[in-house]
Amino acid sequence: MTIRHLKVFVAVCEEGSVTKAAAKLYLAQPSVSQAIGELEKYYNVKLFDRIAKRLYLTDAGRRLWPYASHIISSFREMEEGITRWGDAGSLSIGCSVTIGNHLLAGWLAAMRREKPEVELRVQVCNSAQLERLVLANDVDFALIEGISHSDQIVNVPFMEDELVAVCAPGYVFGGGEPGRRHGTRPTRLGVSLTLAEVLGEPFLMREVGSGSREIWESALRLRDMHMNVAWESISTGAIKSGVMQGLGVAVLPLLLVKRELDEGALVRVNIKDFEIKRKLAVIYHKNKYLTQTMVAFFRLCGARAT
Repeated sequence: MTIRHLKVFVAVCEEGSVTKAAAKLYLAQPSVSQAIGELEKYYNVKLFDRIAKRLYLTDAGRRLWPYASHIISSFREMEEGITRWGDAGSLSIGCSVTIGNHLLAGWLAAMRREKPEVELRVQVCNSAQLERLVLANDVDFALIEGISHSDQIVNVPFMEDELVAVCAPGYVFGGGEPGRRHGTRPTRLGVSLTLAEVLGEPFLMREVGSGSREIWESALRLRDMHMNVAWESISTGAIKSGVMQGLGVAVLPLLLVKRELDEGALVRVNIKDFEIKRKLAVIYHKNKYLTQTMVAFFRLCGARAT
């Protein structure tokens, strides 16, 4: 017995005729008669009496009709609603610090305007943690800096950003303790040095596992060079504060330091013949079903689902 059999039965009850039911369902009359016969055989009951070319519901038929009607109504409601299910419910998003601080709020506001019925949940952490969350299906997708490392993850770039070295306006390069001996001082427009000269300074960096640190260290390894990490923190704000106090140099996404550069609180350290640009990307598990809501969010941030 299938939902089709019940649909046919209800149509015959409502129309009082096999011929009219067949027309209503756009079926051939023999198909309707066959469906009723199969239903009667399945339940081993007689549903209709056929008297003088007319159909009369039996007691079993009258008992079945309200149940069948309810099932058909629920089924129709499910069919009409299922296309909207991808637009409801919740969306769990993982996000890196850079994207969370400067881009995510605008996208969330736009998403809330477009789909106010969707509950939005966000976790902000470093790229390594975000990849684990995606693999464990603890988030629907994540917005990261750089690339993922698992072949189980789909990586869709949506924006380009640059990693820049920054220091305090009065910082002294090559002078031992900053501010106490003479060396190279940056101007308002910054300072231009070789990579080796910059690496002679103490660095204030994000923790191991952050996307920006991983990309920077990978670029150094390609040149068989290393930096002296004097301070590491999960807080970008703490790093910027330390740099402003002249404690060393930091390498951070341009998005995170643009305001301080514009205001003169930090200056850019231009490294000769050395530039690092990276992609911001949406990542999700390759087996993840992409709901309409997820695709709508991807569209907001400029990513195209593959």
